[in-house]
Amino acid sequence: MPLVEAGCDPLQSKCCVYRNGAAAPSFSRRDIMKKQQGFTLIELIVVIVILGILAATALPKFADLTTDARFAAAQGALGSVNAAANIVHATALVRGQTGATGTVSVEGTNITTIYGYPDVSATGIQLAANILPSSYQISAAGTSPQTFAPLGVASANITTTPGTAAGCNVVYTTATATTPAVVGLAGTSGANCK
Repeated sequence: MPLVEAGCDPLQSKCCVYRNGAAAPSFSRRDIMKKQQGFTLIELIVVIVILGILAATALPKFADLTTDARFAAAQGALGSVNAAANIVHATALVRGQTGATGTVSVEGTNITTIYGYPDVSATGIQLAANILPSSYQISAAGTSPQTFAPLGVASANITTTPGTAAGCNVVYTTATATTPAVVGLAGTSGANCK
């Protein structure tokens, strides 16, 4: 095949000629663009099917994160309630406030106590552990055992028996004259945090 003149671009000009003098075929940019019209319908369908398969496998993973997050919130509340009960009890022991009722000041906050442990009022364990109604479902104040469940947990999954597999909440039982306060987690996994 004869060579095209040096520097000649057939896409830019129709005047190119071969070195032997014969005219080169004329192509315009418009002619070439007409042949490239995008993806075929089959290619688009294959991409959509692949995206659908990826979405179907990823969706259950993301849907399960909600229950895992609620269970983590319950575990966090367990740590907070347990630490708060122990700090208040230690403070009550130091200050001699271990009677049937009392008040101790922890970092400038007055916590109401029963036998040296926080009681189940809004100024007791809730205040000491910073458990807020904006983040947790809290059972009626003044009722022992008191439960703290992350928002969104169904009421059927809130139990007053700590250490059981069922449930997704913290259980706080007030102290008596002979027993200390008891803090426990109801639920052993996020399965009941729906």
